[in-house]
Amino acid sequence: MGVPPGSESAEWATADLRFDRDLGWTGPALDPWTVAIDGLTLELRATAAGQLGLFPEHALAWPWLRERLGVRPPTRPAPEVLHLFAHTGATTLALAAGGARVTHVDASRPAVAWARRNAELSGLADRPVRWIVDDALAYTRREQRRGRRYDGFVLDPPTFGHGPDGGRWDLRDELPTLLAACAAVAEPNAFVLLTAHTTDLDPSDLAAALESAFGIPDELEIDDVELVATSGVGLPLGVAARMIRR
Repeated sequence: MGVPPGSESAEWATADLRFDRDLGWTGPALDPWTVAIDGLTLELRATAAGQLGLFPEHALAWPWLRERLGVRPPTRPAPEVLHLFAHTGATTLALAAGGARVTHVDASRPAVAWARRNAELSGLADRPVRWIVDDALAYTRREQRRGRRYDGFVLDPPTFGHGPDGGRWDLRDELPTLLAACAAVAEPNAFVLLTAHTTDLDPSDLAAALESAFGIPDELEIDDVELVATSGVGLPLGVAARMIRR
């Protein structure tokens, strides 16, 4: 809407929905609806956690991902991309629309079902996407045992979560192990998009973790991720690392 929360402006007063941590959602527009973004049609819903099923900042990385898909060597019919913590599938579908074969992994069964609905809404249900409900690290390690290899990786891990054994999962502690598992199934010229929304992880932390797992890359760019409202107010959303090996 272009107006920061708490503003007394007319635009904020006419918002269809509002989420307050203590009160939850208020407003009349509580049914699912769809939005169009970069050629995709995505279903949005007001969830109990305060989310809508789309993180619009992810679309900032799609041009770079499409560029990487376009320069892959012709060793396969299509580049294979492993998308971990894939949520409701917007980036999975952007990859599929760009010609990739995508393995979409998320531990939440409802989120994967939501992603499949988005594929149908976007006319991409017939694209080569494997929809996997599983723990990201456990699945990647099984892929290594199966001998599967990937040309690219997209990771959008949460700051905290639950591991497959029910224990607490902390990104700062688990990131090196997760990236090492990805490196073990990476083709020599793989690319990586890693986003982190953790306040105590800075660009140097991401660079060190990526270089430790994959070696010194040919290219590594790390930028702050920010959405800027029409009012000019910026919303910081973490950092994104883009890595290329040739």
